[in-house]
Amino acid sequence: MEIKAYIFDFDYTLGDCTQGIVLSINYSLNQMGYQDADREDIRKTIGLSLEETYRVLTSDENLDKAQEFAGYFIEKADKVMVESATFLPSVLDTLTQIHNSGCRIGIVTTKFHYRVEQIFEKYDMRHLLDYVIGQEDVIEKKPNPEGLNKIINLMGVDKEAVLYIGDSIVDAKTAEAAGVKFVAVTTGTTTENEFGKYPNIGIVGSLDKLLELYP
Repeated sequence: MEIKAYIFDFDYTLGDCTQGIVLSINYSLNQMGYQDADREDIRKTIGLSLEETYRVLTSDENLDKAQEFAGYFIEKADKVMVESATFLPSVLDTLTQIHNSGCRIGIVTTKFHYRVEQIFEKYDMRHLLDYVIGQEDVIEKKPNPEGLNKIINLMGVDKEAVLYIGDSIVDAKTAEAAGVKFVAVTTGTTTENEFGKYPNIGIVGSLDKLLELYP
């Protein structure tokens, strides 16, 4: 079936918010008495929920503490995230081509949807998006398929006509749970070999290669 909707993860799939994320995570850890985390360790958590990020970085399973961490993160991120955000190479051209073809474009992310919209507005790209589902729009975060199913329903398209694109194992699991086609991009911290363990219809090294699979 012809693809009618392209749905993307955000971090390391479309955008790079590493600087803002590192600042926000280390601010949060410092507020709670921890030392700064290593930048590469932080990069490996990008795409996880804030609560899961706290658990991974501290090995603390306390949910109240994880929620406290999330509160500090949001406090700092509101000040630094949009300012430091950039898009990965070829993203603007790829999204413009998809938009001009008449296909729907959506984002399902563990970021707040308002922050994603602010980043797109900063680069005058908001008109390219039909829908954004962020962490405030769902009860269960990825890899639970709630957000992906929700955006598909909003778009009013058949799942067979949907392609989900992401850079992490969390994204691969989300697509599998929702029963939609998945294309992996290796622009994050997940390798081609790691993606090979999960259902996918392609693994690409940059977003511009996506339209070679589905022009």
